[in-house]
Amino acid sequence: MPLKDGRYTGPLYRALNPVYAREPLSGRGAELYGGRFNTKGTPALYTALDPTTALREANQVGSLQPTILVSYAASLGPIFDTRNEDALEQYSMPATLLADPAWRTRMLDGQAVPTQDFASRLIADSFAGLLIRSFAKGAPASDFNIVLWNWSSEGCILDVVDDEDRLSRM
Repeated sequence: MPLKDGRYTGPLYRALNPVYAREPLSGRGAELYGGRFNTKGTPALYTALDPTTALREANQVGSLQPTILVSYAASLGPIFDTRNEDALEQYSMPATLLADPAWRTRMLDGQAVPTQDFASRLIADSFAGLLIRSFAKGAPASDFNIVLWNWSSEGCILDVVDDEDRLSRM
């Protein structure tokens, strides 16, 4: 189990658009465009527990695009566990709605996006992020992501693994 007492400690991975490679802790892309679990204007880091999952997540639309794979050392919490159906019920969030493929269409049409509303409630309740199954094409049920909103809050550590300072040379 990746969570212990609502905390995650271990490696995380992100496949970044090279535009954001110099700022792997900014959450700027998600802030500008919005995502399944964040509204436009809310920074978020969409991370994965596995590098392959990170690549699948970053390249869901069209052909594989240039991507920078980044690794993080993390100790984060509290993390909401979407595998807990009772916890989901407390937020009136059906598990089936988490995988709704129409979220992007709703967002682009200016409609309410239930997963974004759910995330906003979790943010208001001081969750640093949520553990969620990957819904990327080809992802098995064992692939998980952690979406972060408050990765620099008290009790959270998220360090980019870049011992050779490679990102600063891009």
